[in-house]
This record gives sequence, structure tokens and C-alpha cells, in this order.
Amino acid sequence: MNGADDRKRAKGGPTALLLRVAIILGIFLLAVFIGYPYLKNDQLPIFRPSQLDQRLVDPSVLKEQGTHHIHDFDLIDQTGQHLTLDDVKGRIIIADFFFTTCTSICPKMSSQMTRVQQAYKDDDRVVILSHSVTPEMDSVPVLQAYADRFGADPAHWHLLTGDRKQIYDLARRSYFAAVTEGDGGPDDFVHTENFVLVDPQLRIRGFYDGTSTADVDRLISDIGKLLREIRDTDGTPSQAR
Repeated sequence: MNGADDRKRAKGGPTALLLRVAIILGIFLLAVFIGYPYLKNDQLPIFRPSQLDQRLVDPSVLKEQGTHHIHDFDLIDQTGQHLTLDDVKGRIIIADFFFTTCTSICPKMSSQMTRVQQAYKDDDRVVILSHSVTPEMDSVPVLQAYADRFGADPAHWHLLTGDRKQIYDLARRSYFAAVTEGDGGPDDFVHTENFVLVDPQLRIRGFYDGTSTADVDRLISDIGKLLREIRDTDGTPSQAR
């Protein structure tokens, strides 16, 4: 009798074991299928004024409700062409603020921005906007000379001049790039090392120290994340970085 039971257990043992293995494997695969989107989710945050260092946020937009978007502008680039928000809408924007006679942080920032341009030189979905904070001195020829110095391709990197108040408003009320407060008048001055990453929906997605190689490496990586986000949203192929 005991021998018969042993034979039954021996016969049914492997089948039962395989069944248990199959069940465990099925549960594992189901967990992976459900959890994978969350594991691979490396989307960047969408910054709102209330989430930022309050020193960066102009009081006029501090209580802004809903999603913050970059404001419209009308400036002139190093080629003498007018550039507006409509010209860059739908593209990833990297913005900074500089002036051509700066001898401290600006050359470092522009050298780092050259790295950003090089990383995405073949991708028309990425555009760089460098705003002069001394537009009364940085004329179109001056900007062109500066662009030549750093190899700025006008198809991908616009050095901008124009109305001073408009530029200062962009720094403080659109990009939240400057800690200091001011009115954009003759005695006002913005000097910041911040690079600001903006997505095609004109939402701020990141802030970076433009003088830091490590932080600009992070920016270059984050641009790739945004390109993958675009690909996942609309099916447009993205180029791996």
C-alpha cells in the first residue's frame, strides 16, 4: 500500500512541480509587465513657480495658477533676423542669459553651451536661446562676432538682442533664471549662470549650472529624456545619446 502511494507521488510529483513553476513564472511575468512602465519612467519634473526657490520667482507670478509657460517675445538674433516664440514653439529650448564683454562666467557658459549644441547638432527639435543682458552694447555685429568665437550655428543657437525690459522680464517672469529683483531699467542688471530647459509645450523642465561640466552633462542627458518623451507621445523617432 505504501509502495503504491509512493509510486503515485513519484508520478504526480514532477507535474505538480512544473505547475507550481509555471504559476510562479506567470505571476513574475505579469508583475514585470505591470511594473515596467513605472521602472522605466524617467520623465523630468514640470516646474511651477510655487515649487521653486522663491528668490528666483518674480512676485508678479508667485501665485500663478496652473502650468507655467514661457511668455512670448520678439527679439533679434546674430543674423539680424527677428525671432519670436512662434519660431521656436514645438521645439526643446535651452535658454541662458549672458553679455559679450563678460570675462567671468559667460565664456565658461558659452563653452559649455557649445557642448550642448554639438551633442544635438543634427536634431532640429533642439534650439538654444542666449539672451544678451546688455542689448544696448550687444548689437547684431557684436553678437555675430561672439557667435563666430564659439561656433554658434544660427540654425540651432540664437544669440538674442533687442528690448532690454523684455529680456529682463523673460529672465525673471518666464525662465526664473535670476535671483535679483529689478525693473529692467538702466540701473538693473541680471547676471546668472543658470541654463533653463524648456519642453515643446513651453514648460520648464530643468535648471542647470552653466559653468559646471557635470551639470551640463546632466542637461545633455535630460534633453535626451525629453526627446524620448516626444517619441513616446507622438511616435517621432529620437536619436540616442
